[in-house]
Amino acid sequence: MPSVPDDPSPRPARARVTGMSRGERLLRLLLLVALLYLFLLAVDTLGNGIAGFGEGFTDQLFRGIGNPAVGLLVGVLATVLAQSSSVTTATLVGLVASGVVGVDEAVPVIMGANVGTTITNTLASLGSIRRTEEFRRAFTGATMHDVFNLASIVILLPVELLTGLLSRTAVFLSDFVGDAQTGEFESPVRAVVAGVGEQIEAGVNALAPGDLVAAGTLLVLGLGLIFGTLYSITRNMRVVMAGTAERWLNAVLGRAGTLAILIGIVLTVAVQSSSIATALLIPMIAAGVLRLDHAYPVTLGANLGTTVSALLAALAVPGIAGLQIALVHLAFNVVGLLLFWPIPPLRRIPLRAARWMGDQAVKRRSTVLAYVILLFYVVPFVGILVLR
Repeated sequence: MPSVPDDPSPRPARARVTGMSRGERLLRLLLLVALLYLFLLAVDTLGNGIAGFGEGFTDQLFRGIGNPAVGLLVGVLATVLAQSSSVTTATLVGLVASGVVGVDEAVPVIMGANVGTTITNTLASLGSIRRTEEFRRAFTGATMHDVFNLASIVILLPVELLTGLLSRTAVFLSDFVGDAQTGEFESPVRAVVAGVGEQIEAGVNALAPGDLVAAGTLLVLGLGLIFGTLYSITRNMRVVMAGTAERWLNAVLGRAGTLAILIGIVLTVAVQSSSIATALLIPMIAAGVLRLDHAYPVTLGANLGTTVSALLAALAVPGIAGLQIALVHLAFNVVGLLLFWPIPPLRRIPLRAARWMGDQAVKRRSTVLAYVILLFYVVPFVGILVLR
């Protein structure tokens, strides 16, 4: 008999929304604008730090990433360790823009980031592990995202390697806002960020005892700012939007799939995290108030919404290569959606696979732990060591 569902969704956030005055909301929105500027500045600083090490160091650091399998596993592991695909993709934009990683080499890393980000859902589902039916639904809802991303990679990675479909599409799209042949891209944001970025670089160079120390300082500063600003943006957006987002979801899900996809996009852009957006669904799926097939299009929309972080990061870096890899991220998720949403037989593949995995999980719960450890930690780590 199904147990009584507990709703572990974060009530404190809703309470804060309900009691938030207009003044506090305005202050939080202004804070978000400042954090967004710092995020763009962080990407610029990261690129300056990487460039400061010189080609020899960076070539050694990213040795082996030219192997698509290694690139894919690096994307998974980096995102799992950072607990954020936004951090991975924003960092990758900086690396591509600085010339350390080529656009073609970065495509598998982008795909791996999509898989790594689903660990949050899977971990969230473990909160129901003692309640059989609730855990079956929660784990099914979580692995639905895993299966969709893995299925997209199984199809699109070989296609990309054989035809360059995603990277060619990104180059074609980037030509509308820059010159894909010369690599020129006049970002409207770059001019605002670059001046401060140059001052930071000059200040660090003046204080550091050597070029490598200066480059290392800029690298750590850039990565620290990316982590810190994305964390703060996500936390503040959650306070401002989370309660409203939950009400939206309950009001419109199930009425129309396309609308649910749009909700997933808007929700993810609003909270700046596909992990949070999709994790919001897990308690509702576990409680049985949201059907799996109604949550599925929201998950697809969240995949699209999370590409905004890389697109924003591309506005802060020089050259068009950073924009191109951000567009690859967008193209990968758009094509994946077109593969597994409009055609019902294909749409049912991730759902059926996830239901099967949910059934297996409740039969032998030790396999869940093995699944998490193997998929998100052991396979990427060992694979990188062996294949690199």
